Amino acid sequence: MRSLFLPALLAAAAALPLAAQAAQDKPAPVRLTPLRVSPACTVSQEIGISKIDLAFARPAVKGRKVWGDLVPFGQVWRAGANSATVITFSHAAKVAGKEVPAGSYGFFAVPGEKTWTLILNKKAKQWGAYEYKAEEDLVRWEATPQAGSFLEYLDYRVIPTGTGDATVELGWEKLRVSFPVAFDTKGIYWTHLESTLKKAPETDWVPWYQAAAYCQAQGIEPQKALLWIEKSLKAGDSFWNHETAARIYRDAKRMPEALAQLEKAIDLSKGKAPKEYTENLEKERAEWKAGK
Repeated sequence: MRSLFLPALLAAAAALPLAAQAAQDKPAPVRLTPLRVSPACTVSQEIGISKIDLAFARPAVKGRKVWGDLVPFGQVWRAGANSATVITFSHAAKVAGKEVPAGSYGFFAVPGEKTWTLILNKKAKQWGAYEYKAEEDLVRWEATPQAGSFLEYLDYRVIPTGTGDATVELGWEKLRVSFPVAFDTKGIYWTHLESTLKKAPETDWVPWYQAAAYCQAQGIEPQKALLWIEKSLKAGDSFWNHETAARIYRDAKRMPEALAQLEKAIDLSKGKAPKEYTENLEKERAEWKAGK
């Protein structure tokens, strides 16, 4: 038996490279790109240094009755067409006042005649609502639909309402549903600032200037602002960091140093910055000297 089995095994082993070569020589399948009647769309909006992204498909009205018919009342809807709508938050946020960690979520709705239930589901990628499971919901909240101008194709908008706030709006046919999103922009930015400075070399004036300028503009952490602008000045000269130094010293009521820094900023800006920039600094210098 052994003598019969061995030649067969050797023959099979010899055939393996030939089969692999044949597989490599076989051309890749040719396929058409599907022509979807509900085109895919993405919407992206920055809020502070955070971002809200929406990925969805746009169904059309096509003369049909949408609410309570094409989209039944009281049933979970994918809030679009084809795959379920996906909403992504780059940072932790409050959605309709509810805490939501950073990440991607399936966005679903249960439309009603007077009130809708809106849903963020932890399973982001789903086809329609066929595999939707309520036990995988992260949060649910109520929203009241409003009348709006006619839209043939479903649309989403993300409308900034402040440095850390936005309204997300779904619109289709003659109806709008919206909800608020809020980021802790100050906290998010401070974390970004500190993590960036940990990597910043002391020979680069820019990040230290940026951190100091942020503090000065926000009216926070004056001691850190002073420390960072002095690091920036030590690393290099620019009308930008000298102007910021002047403002920080002025805030600290150290006017001789503030005027000296402003003078340096004016000198460095000539021929490098727009003429209007230099003229504005010169006006400020006159005001500061006059005690204004």
